[in-house]
Amino acid sequence: MPVKDTIKTLLQDGFILVFNQDALDVVKTAEALIAAGINNVEVTCRIAQPLEKIRRLAEELPDFVVGAASLIDYPEMLEVYNRRRPDDPLPTIQQVVGAGAKYIVSAANFCPATYKKYAGEVAIIPGCGSVSEIAAQFSLGANFVKIFPARELGGPGFVKAIDPAIHKLISLVPTGGTSPANIPEYISAGVLVLGGSFSAIEKVVFKEILARQDYNRLAAELTKVKQQIDELRSQQWGGLDFSKASVEEIGRVTGRDFNLRG
Repeated sequence: MPVKDTIKTLLQDGFILVFNQDALDVVKTAEALIAAGINNVEVTCRIAQPLEKIRRLAEELPDFVVGAASLIDYPEMLEVYNRRRPDDPLPTIQQVVGAGAKYIVSAANFCPATYKKYAGEVAIIPGCGSVSEIAAQFSLGANFVKIFPARELGGPGFVKAIDPAIHKLISLVPTGGTSPANIPEYISAGVLVLGGSFSAIEKVVFKEILARQDYNRLAAELTKVKQQIDELRSQQWGGLDFSKASVEEIGRVTGRDFNLRG
């Protein structure tokens, strides 16, 4: 899949679900997302056997866009971590891309060598917590920038405060503490795509979904999130239909650049 198609999918979806629940089947969760109109998922490498989950998704749902997150792009740290967990090591970027990941995400910055190797092949979404980090990572080739941990950094207020400093050029993806209650504020602050876990679903409801393995209800709850995001984005951007608009049109209307060159 061309990286431009991955970026288009993320912009159409407006939501990146962080799959962090070993109690759920990853393929059935992806099917629930598809039913809700969301065609991507981010598999965090903090769960068991992330490579196997990424491979399953890539093989069983080849048109679905799979991301890999919680990556460590620092060899020394990765070596120390994996030495302590030989039975379930943290995969490298090369391994997750080889398994089928179409976008890569980290809570930290990605190294220049990663951009040199993978920019233009997969979408790159580094984690940042300051204007300097955001500008530096975008300059290396980041397509989006993850604001993490968004809630602890100040939530929508943080995004709104720093956006003028980056000249409203870079598309920020707040992740951490995202919920239906603050989604309106984030979109009002100029956010096009939000990252979030199952905390976007009411706790009692999600507990029932887990207990019953009720993927139909999961799809229904995710549909609510998707509809909320779509309605708010349309209002924010003068009726722009993200489901039909090209990446170029979205960039033109919103002023954002997604680092696609050539």
